[in-house]
Amino acid sequence: MRSTADGFFRGMRAAGVAIAMVWCSSIGHAASLDVTGIDQGSDLYDGVLGGSLLREQTAEDAAPSTQELLAAAQADYARVLAVLYDRGYFAPVIKITVDGVDASAIAPVSPPAQINRAVINIQPGKKFTFAKADISPVAPETELPDGFAVGQPARLGILKDTVSKAITGWRDQGHAKAILTEQRLTARVPESTISAALRLDPGPRLRFGELTVKGTSAVRRNRIYKIAGLPTGQIYSQQQLDLAATRLRRTGAFSSVAMIEADQITAPDILPITAQIADAPPRRFGFGAELSSLEGVSVSSYWMHRNLLGGAENLRIEGEVSGIGGSSGGTDYRLSTRFERPATFNADTNFYAFGEIEQLDEVNFFSRQLDLETGIERIASAERTYSLGVGVRTAETRDAFGTQRYTLLTLPLTAEHDYRDNRLDAKDGFYAKASMTPFLAVSGSANGLRSYVDLRGYKTFGTVRPVTFALRGQLGSVYGPTLAQAPADYLFYSGGGGSVRGQPYQTLGVDLSSGDTVGGRSFAGLSAEARVALRDKIGIVAFVDAGYVGSEEIFDGSGRWHSGAGIGLRYATGIGPIRVDFAVPTSGPETDENFQVYIGIGQSF
Repeated sequence: MRSTADGFFRGMRAAGVAIAMVWCSSIGHAASLDVTGIDQGSDLYDGVLGGSLLREQTAEDAAPSTQELLAAAQADYARVLAVLYDRGYFAPVIKITVDGVDASAIAPVSPPAQINRAVINIQPGKKFTFAKADISPVAPETELPDGFAVGQPARLGILKDTVSKAITGWRDQGHAKAILTEQRLTARVPESTISAALRLDPGPRLRFGELTVKGTSAVRRNRIYKIAGLPTGQIYSQQQLDLAATRLRRTGAFSSVAMIEADQITAPDILPITAQIADAPPRRFGFGAELSSLEGVSVSSYWMHRNLLGGAENLRIEGEVSGIGGSSGGTDYRLSTRFERPATFNADTNFYAFGEIEQLDEVNFFSRQLDLETGIERIASAERTYSLGVGVRTAETRDAFGTQRYTLLTLPLTAEHDYRDNRLDAKDGFYAKASMTPFLAVSGSANGLRSYVDLRGYKTFGTVRPVTFALRGQLGSVYGPTLAQAPADYLFYSGGGGSVRGQPYQTLGVDLSSGDTVGGRSFAGLSAEARVALRDKIGIVAFVDAGYVGSEEIFDGSGRWHSGAGIGLRYATGIGPIRVDFAVPTSGPETDENFQVYIGIGQSF
């Protein structure tokens, strides 16, 4: 029994050693990466680093196991080769070593106990150029890449892009079955050249056939056809096909939409189309919150039905309570509901009806109002939207001029152009929104026009630690009624998170001789931010804001300005960056506050 027990314990010790060895080999260990053979800082060097898994595994905040480092090194052969091919290097020599040993010679099941240094050595050779660059036939007005020409670098990406654009050129003219039928690529290593001869078959010019819907949906079939708006019988267009899918997706009633072209053509020139769809959950709810050191807490929630009447109609009910625990007036309340029916007059024109009850208890005025509105929304493109409505607004307000009760008939018009690359966290592009609301006073005010313009632009520089510059300009006006006649909640104030950070909420207005402050009939706002990405998800922001309010109907400089500046932190999430801004006032009338904090989700603009 003793010898058996000894053997048992010796076996357990051996197993423990083996387990310890495996465990130790999986412990994360920092390793360095060098890329040799090519100039550091060159486009090729940056491309190799951008495509390398080793770079990810040797980052400062990475702690990979030796198995992961070895797997990354072995995978990098193919990834680096793809980068070189894409830049026109077709005769490279690549060697990847870990602690001086060729990574390809190490068995993945027997990784070294530790890896301290990885080296990617590249001898790219000469860059190949096109000795011949020919593709035919090409559809009229097709713009091929400039790089597909004799003497230009023979990049693999250029070849792919050329074929893609040539086929797209034919598809845009109705030849939906255009394909690449032949490609002859001849490399001459001594001359470092490639001859490319590509042949296409455009196929016949086709027309859209009937749309067929597949998939179980609670949305009625006739409404699906109406919303998609596929131009049956017209010449095939990829743009029209994509637009039909977009129309269905933007209703929100479907979780997935795929427009599938039939493999076979129906005589003589008809291409049937199938819409493969799946419904989204019909009901949805959500909530949000925002915190300001002066304005307090704002909380909001909504409930939405995506298919209220079986025709992809959308009903959204939302409420908000703001100013909780703040020192910028009292607590504000808002409850609204909006009904939308897509494709009411045509595939790109929606009908809407809107109602809202709101109470605003601000520093310089108090109001309760009811808004009822109905109208149409025209979606001209993915970037351009226009709306026209007819509404009635009745309210009771109280400010330095006293209590006012008014009823207005309104005609709100809005134009919105959104060319941002990302609506939640824009890096490039621009945004413009202009609204005009002519109003006819039924009682308690005078006829007039309220207008507002919001312009934003974004530009990013750099790739490793990109810097995004964001600019915003705002301009508002109330034309018609005098300052005393104008609806108090139509007038403009400046200060706070929506206008000038660092300045107390709505502190800038028009000072009356009595010492009271009311809103102005004109407003201008300017904001600038520099957003620097420190890590993939962490960034810092430096910003400056300025605001102007005047008693005149349009901006003429006779009003007053104030400004604020500060810094902020950003943490990227799937629903937009979490924002924390610290700001101080930098100019303008004296205030009792000298420091403001703003917390929310999404960029400030």
